Amino acid sequence: MLAYIVRRLLLIIPTLLGIMVINFLIVQAAPGGPIEQTLAQLQGTGVDATARIGGTSGGGDLPPQAQQSGGEQAAGRYRGAQGLDPEFIRQLERQFGFDKPLHERFFQMMTSYLTFDFGTSYFRDQRVIDLVIDKLPVSISLGLWTTLITYLISIPLGVRKAVRDGSKFDIWTSGVVIVGYAIPSFLFAVLLIVLFAGGRYLDWFPLRGLTSEGWDLMPWWQQVLDYFWHITLPVLALVIGGFAGLTMLTKNSFMEEVNKQYVITARAKGLNERRVLYGHIFRNAMLIVIAGFPGAFIGILFTGSLLIEVIFSLDGLGLLGFEAAINRDYPVMFATLYIFTLLGLLMNLIGDLTYVAVDPRIDFEARRT
Repeated sequence: MLAYIVRRLLLIIPTLLGIMVINFLIVQAAPGGPIEQTLAQLQGTGVDATARIGGTSGGGDLPPQAQQSGGEQAAGRYRGAQGLDPEFIRQLERQFGFDKPLHERFFQMMTSYLTFDFGTSYFRDQRVIDLVIDKLPVSISLGLWTTLITYLISIPLGVRKAVRDGSKFDIWTSGVVIVGYAIPSFLFAVLLIVLFAGGRYLDWFPLRGLTSEGWDLMPWWQQVLDYFWHITLPVLALVIGGFAGLTMLTKNSFMEEVNKQYVITARAKGLNERRVLYGHIFRNAMLIVIAGFPGAFIGILFTGSLLIEVIFSLDGLGLLGFEAAINRDYPVMFATLYIFTLLGLLMNLIGDLTYVAVDPRIDFEARRT
């Protein structure tokens, strides 16, 4: 197993490099880079991605050079550069690092990333690593609690539906699952706001942020209560979109195992139904469900909560990455891509190791021969 882990870790290097190369080339070829964004804001035609929470917009303040007035001559290489001095455009290129060849910029970026030096945001005047660390608690909170609650609901419900397949319980819970499939998380979030956050009826929960003002001054028990008070509605909105698929996956996994020969043999030996269910079927049926936990957590953490962060004014990684893409903030874009990809590849490895933990009969070394 150790040799397998080492091979998988080594395989991460070319995989990560390939993903970064492809995305780097695509982003560089896309129109509207950071220089064009700066020129648009200089001329008053720039549009921000979203309204920032309690602060500046996604575009931030203009770099110092961008606050200069235009020149006499058009610089034709960039859209919106008409009427600006070419020397001013060259200053912008030096500021953003575009005065160097494409391959040199890429290798310089990747060399810095090896030491987790992600540079400084173009439009926020902050180190990228500081931005990521600042947004991380919000995304981890959403991802962790959503994944845990989803599994705690879906696995028992799926097992129960499989055991009582075709019963009234199975039928009415299938209706709940269909509702979960049909309602996107962001629409359910709006419904929760209308019902419970002062939208029209009750005003039980806060609408903004992860904690209240003065949270640092509260006693620890009040901090805990305040935290859960704020995160209840966002997590519920995400759970409704995730539990349906996992519930049906659990049920189908159990249904597939129920009629296999080893189950028939166990029943023929006189084992009671509970022991057959939890002593034989459960481990095999849960293999794909439990082993998918790391990937599910990463999916919710980085991709599933963008609209929820916007709706509930939660300043997390999803919103950070989205605004960076819209504003062409390349350091933030590539840093978040690098971090997300690296974590995703590591989680795939952890998922494989989870397979082995759930079912020791699986041997990845044997599969290689």
